Amino acid sequence: MTPAQRLPGDSVLPDEWTRAQRVYRAFARHPAWSVALRGAVAAALAWVIAILLPDPFSEYPYYAPLGAVVATTGTVVRSAMTAVRATAAILLGAGVARLVDLVLEPGAASVALAVGLALLVSTWRVLGDMGLWAVTSALFVLILGQANPEEYVGAYSGLVALGAGVGVVINLLVPPLPLTPSEEALDQLRDVLVDQAEDLADGLDREHAPSSDEWPERQHSIDPVLSRARESVHRSGEAARANVRVRRYRRWVEAQRRRSRALLAVAAVVDDAVRLATEWERRDRDEVALGTALRPPAVAALRALAQALRTHGLEGADPGSLERLAEAIEHLRARVREVRAESEQDYFVAGALVLQLRRAHEALVLSARGADR
Repeated sequence: MTPAQRLPGDSVLPDEWTRAQRVYRAFARHPAWSVALRGAVAAALAWVIAILLPDPFSEYPYYAPLGAVVATTGTVVRSAMTAVRATAAILLGAGVARLVDLVLEPGAASVALAVGLALLVSTWRVLGDMGLWAVTSALFVLILGQANPEEYVGAYSGLVALGAGVGVVINLLVPPLPLTPSEEALDQLRDVLVDQAEDLADGLDREHAPSSDEWPERQHSIDPVLSRARESVHRSGEAARANVRVRRYRRWVEAQRRRSRALLAVAAVVDDAVRLATEWERRDRDEVALGTALRPPAVAALRALAQALRTHGLEGADPGSLERLAEAIEHLRARVREVRAESEQDYFVAGALVLQLRRAHEALVLSARGADR
């Protein structure tokens, strides 16, 4: 069985752990190594091709590796887009330099004007993060291309485009598929959600509601972890496009998408639960959201959510933990109805908490059902 035929966490026989598999897993866990290797190979090939070209290209072979490095630092789709944007920015910068050269003699004034105009050009949205190449191009053409500007512009832009093309080809032949880093980002998101749910339960597991000063100590910063996970999964999805290796890893890709959707949904639920508790279940309020009657079942439901999340992986959450979560939510819902019937208070916030927890349970169940297909 190869890494392509199993999901992470599947049992592996000792004799399957060959040296090649260990190297593969190391590269999968550290995508920077793969980027460095692809970039080095692409730069070397671009250099060799450049020095074999006729003049004037062979006079400036060092520009080809620049384009290769730019194109190999992203996914297949992104590398092709990057190559086009970088070439466009270089041509625009060269055009700026030629215009400045027509009106000013070489010197501080011409450099200032060229850089200023190129910086304006670099903000063009179409160029994306390749816009600053316009500034580099303008300076190179203005300062280094004085002797033969047309020849220099052609060689410079052509070689960068050539190197970028080599980088795109390398990415097509050995495309990046950063699934392992995405899995680690999702693990971090799951862990912070578990910690937040448990801390929220601990804050409610007391006779009196916490004060407004005590709640901040139990609030975790979910947004940065959430953003990293969302960006990492987005990159994996982007990498899967035009990636010949995705067929070998289809189960992993699909499982990761399901897990991502479930965790993002639960993250929204946990965030709302924190907001409801910290705003409405405070000691300084005349009417709290839960009170002594509803805090215990709310604590049980939150801890059941934390346990279900703790077991959530590519194959979904543990069925037993999902069943216990459903029972805890149903118990909380029943208690809300009982307490509401015995009181003049509406307990709208408690009802909202029940709905949020049911959303989380449904998201985890859908993730598990998808894994069973």
